[in-house]
Parts: sequence; structure tokens; C-alpha cells
Amino acid sequence: MLRSGNPTLGAATFTTVARAHGEAAMTISGTVHKTGISLLILVFFAALTWKGVFGYTNLAPTIWIGLGGGFVFALVTVFKKEWAPATTPAYAALEGLMLGGVSLLFNLQYPGIVLNAVGLTLGILVALLFAYRSRLIRATEKFKLGVFAATGGVALVYLVSIGMSFFGARMPLIHESGLIGIGFSLFVVVIAALNLVLDFDFIERGAEVGAPKYMEWYGAFGLLVTLVWLYLEILRLLAKLQGRGRR
Repeated sequence: MLRSGNPTLGAATFTTVARAHGEAAMTISGTVHKTGISLLILVFFAALTWKGVFGYTNLAPTIWIGLGGGFVFALVTVFKKEWAPATTPAYAALEGLMLGGVSLLFNLQYPGIVLNAVGLTLGILVALLFAYRSRLIRATEKFKLGVFAATGGVALVYLVSIGMSFFGARMPLIHESGLIGIGFSLFVVVIAALNLVLDFDFIERGAEVGAPKYMEWYGAFGLLVTLVWLYLEILRLLAKLQGRGRR
């Protein structure tokens, strides 16, 4: 069974798409290449926001355009996987706009935090890829089920928190820089990181079953979703740690 905690790489993603006769098949190297292109696009548009191309006066419009547009293109990609060669680069560009604005806001409050977050995100990606390729970590069914359940639990907490915010309420402790808040953020970072392992396994199996070539872009999209999530959670964790240190 193909299972991933990443909602964009669900259990039946590769088994519900058929490769036409004579059509090229998905490969791991092809997916790596597409992921690299997507990350370059994301970094380029994040740099545009960071450098103030769209203005420093009010970053909110840029952030919300990136966030809302990225969400729309993510939904389109999930339901129209064959469009992934076009929608994945668009998603990367829009997420870049959002991440550039969010990163700048964090960096203004905590100078140097973005560089640390980027370094940690890349370090975790490389370390887990090495561990996966050397079989130090195996994506067994129990492992997949555990990460899937934990990811669902985190998503539920965030949904409840968002719902409470509409009524002017705030979920206590987890958003603060106390020990509980830091512990929660650390837990979420670990879960986001473990989703990378599931994504590696999922893409490898997709290549094994000979999914269509366009699924390389879809695999890159799934990895991008996890990396964006991981980076944002690391930012939140570092901000809480620095906030606690200022007390």
C-alpha cells in the first residue's frame, strides 16, 4: 500500500493514474530535477519579496496573495494531477511570495532567524534523505500509520485554533514561548520532518510502478508542500526559543 502523511500524496495517488501506451514513465532522478526547479522558483520569488520589489510599506497583500493563490493552485494540482507540470511552478512562485513576506517579518523581530531556519530545513532534508537512502530509516506500515495519525492530530489542533480565532479566542499555551509551547512546536517540527521520509518512500514506489511522467512534477509538488510546512514550523520554534531567551 502507498501511504503518506502528506495529504497531497495520499494512499491512492499513483495507483489512480494510468500511463498511456508508449508514454515515458516517472523516475526518481526526474522527480529530483523537478523538485530542484520548483525550489529555485520558490527562492527567486521569496527573494523578490525580501528585497522589497513589491514594497515594504505593507507586506500583508503580498503574503495573502501568495497564501491564497498557493492554496488554490494546491487544490487544482491535487484534483488535476496531469496539470502538475504547470501548476507546480505556479504554486512554488506563490508560496515564495508568502514565505518571503513571512520570513522578512520574522527577521525584523528576530535578526538572523531566517538564515538559521533555512539552514536547519536544508540540514534536516539532507540528513533524512541520507538516512532513507542508506536504509537507516525504513518507512514500514506501522511507521507510516503513526506519522499519518500524528499529522492528522496536528492538523486538527490547527483547525480548532483557527476556528477559535474567528471568535476572538486563542488556544492557550501552544502558541506561547513557554515550555509547553516550545514542546508543541518541537513535536510538530519532528512530525513535519518525518513526513519527508514518507514522501521519499512514496515517490520511490511511484517510480517502481511506472507512474506517468507528469507525476514527477506532482511528486515535486508534494515534497514542496512538506518543505514549506517544515520551514514555517522551524521559524515558529526558533521564534519561541528566542522569545523565551529575552525574558
